[in-house]
Amino acid sequence: MVMKNFKVIAAFIAGAAIAGSVATASTNSSSVVKACVDKRTNALFLSPSGTCSSARTLVELGGTGMNSKTIASLVTPSVVSISVSAPSGSGTGSGSVYQSTSAFSYIITNNHVISDAVTSGTIKIELTNGDQYPATIVGRDPGYDLAVLKVQIGNLSAITVGDSSKISVGDSVLAIGSPLGLASTVTSGIVSALNRPVSTGTEDAQSYVNAIQTDAAINPGNSGGALVVAAGRLVGVNSAIATISSGAASGNIGLGFSIPINEAKRVIDEIIATGKSKRPVLGVYFDPAYTGVGAKITQLSPGEGAEKAGIPVNSVLRSIDGVKVANSEAAIVRIRSYAPGATVTVVVDLPTGVSKSFKVTLGSAPSL
Repeated sequence: MVMKNFKVIAAFIAGAAIAGSVATASTNSSSVVKACVDKRTNALFLSPSGTCSSARTLVELGGTGMNSKTIASLVTPSVVSISVSAPSGSGTGSGSVYQSTSAFSYIITNNHVISDAVTSGTIKIELTNGDQYPATIVGRDPGYDLAVLKVQIGNLSAITVGDSSKISVGDSVLAIGSPLGLASTVTSGIVSALNRPVSTGTEDAQSYVNAIQTDAAINPGNSGGALVVAAGRLVGVNSAIATISSGAASGNIGLGFSIPINEAKRVIDEIIATGKSKRPVLGVYFDPAYTGVGAKITQLSPGEGAEKAGIPVNSVLRSIDGVKVANSEAAIVRIRSYAPGATVTVVVDLPTGVSKSFKVTLGSAPSL
């Protein structure tokens, strides 16, 4: 993402105790969720039957409003901390319980949280009760800044995954994590923008995210944390923040970015199933030196979608499915928001200057 006076960095901190936030593997589209609040501890428990024991009080979560206290109570039991120790250094980040059986559980987090321990080192997760367990890497995808861990402990709490395609600018959200080591921190805000092209990382581990932008405070340490809406449904995995380029500020300035859960879920499910994930490809190479509006195509990949559709070299990509692309980075981000095999409509300015629309079926390539 091109941002004058700002730079986008991973919301990650090394050497501090970072607790994470929550994710889940189930989906529930109901507008209201019923839960029971323990009268002694104030802990919140989902109530599929809609009834509670005499020791608990029935509450309803959801609708158009947001009760930050009850939402936070619902999400917190699924929060884990992730600590990484490797020869290159130590670091911490947030993770989310995505699936849990009676014997083991899957935790989702950002790739940049655990990448130092890929070849050597150790990873541990810590539950909210202080129990720690070693974790192994199931798989990771630097291109989406996502990773899946496995721990040999079952019956962990998981919350409902939401639908990020149904959120709108102005919706209330909570960001949950442990910025700067302050465990289980809950901040509130709104969805500031959608489909925000964000790129972070290094040249050999560049991630491209069609991000949710929020003004809920996200700081170093929130990596892998949850962005939730009413009823505690996960809609995003917090990943990056914008900071002042001069380095005068390194914390929250009201510009946080989250990976939409609909985009993340495909990658996560592939990793759990196969240990790997795939990314969609248009089958083109862009000119990094091009300074005009759009993305200039300098080369076609033989046999891929763009070539099959008849898009000529030196065309300038202007939009994908009606969404304008400002530059090559925005084009990559937009393409990555689809699944391999999807058919998209692209509009290009041909070398002759004439605008033309093409239907392209996206190919696939390994993410690693």
